[in-house]
Amino acid sequence: MTDVVALASELLAIPSLSSHEGAVVDFISRWLIARKWNVTVQEVSRNRGNIWASRAGGGVTFSTHLDTVPPHIPPKLQGEKLFGRGACDAKGIAAAMLAAADHLVAAGEERIDLLFVVGEELGSDGARAANNLPATSRYLVNGEPTESRMASGAKGSLRVIVRTRGREAHSAYPQLGESAIEPMMKLLPTIHDLPLPTDEILGNTTVNVGLIRGGTGANIVPAHCEAELMVRLVSDVAPVMKMIKSWAKDRAEIEFGRTIPAQRFHIVPGFETAPMAYTSDIPLLSRWGTPLLFGPGSIHVAHTPDEFVDVEELRASVESYEKIARHLLAS
Repeated sequence: MTDVVALASELLAIPSLSSHEGAVVDFISRWLIARKWNVTVQEVSRNRGNIWASRAGGGVTFSTHLDTVPPHIPPKLQGEKLFGRGACDAKGIAAAMLAAADHLVAAGEERIDLLFVVGEELGSDGARAANNLPATSRYLVNGEPTESRMASGAKGSLRVIVRTRGREAHSAYPQLGESAIEPMMKLLPTIHDLPLPTDEILGNTTVNVGLIRGGTGANIVPAHCEAELMVRLVSDVAPVMKMIKSWAKDRAEIEFGRTIPAQRFHIVPGFETAPMAYTSDIPLLSRWGTPLLFGPGSIHVAHTPDEFVDVEELRASVESYEKIARHLLAS
């Protein structure tokens, strides 16, 4: 049967940064075709696409993403840890899903689909395209690093751009201008004073000030300043938007970006459960069935130079995916 650690290492060896996933898509497609899966590659953009592998349909779809954040970090097995870019987010998960599907089919279960998408780390164009496919599954088991816990839900997200404006002047005569940066510096810390919503399962709404841009030089009073915020939602977005508009008032301009709603997920008994603070492709895959979220590895090491997955946890996740699928198919 498929050795999940060897397969994960092969996937990790193939660079697949967001928008450059063609090589790993080709590898997995050939792997599945060799095992007699019906494989469709849905083109998302030039030389990259989603993989949909099916057999009987009408059952459970295992799904995760194949793209990674930069830079590419090749695999390294060190003790009981498999390091490399995508080890837990999410090529290790893809390998576990492939191995679990392989085992289920060998045991005679044909109601398994596989959906591997591109672009999750950069806008989820793959998931958006995949939701146009004629899916037949009743359940979608999405893979993200949940530390092998069944996710009870996940926070949503809201991008916010805050802008302040001033008037340029020579820095030797600041009284002739008006700084756009100084009012932004005063405003941003007060975002944490807002009485943002809480949820008994998902916890607190949180705000991260992730990016600030302003000015053109130290010798110029700055006329423009812009900050990008990420709000992690636990409830409906409308009251949060209203609160942020009121917070900015006439002190700043507000632009709202893409929103992903907070989610509740189906649970399979026998697993430890926990809410997740991050978002996934699940809200964009509504046609693929009732959603679940589960995967080996920790989000705390994803996107870091030392990203890894524990080898024993990775091996155990294969059996966990099989158990999840069998329970859902029996329901």
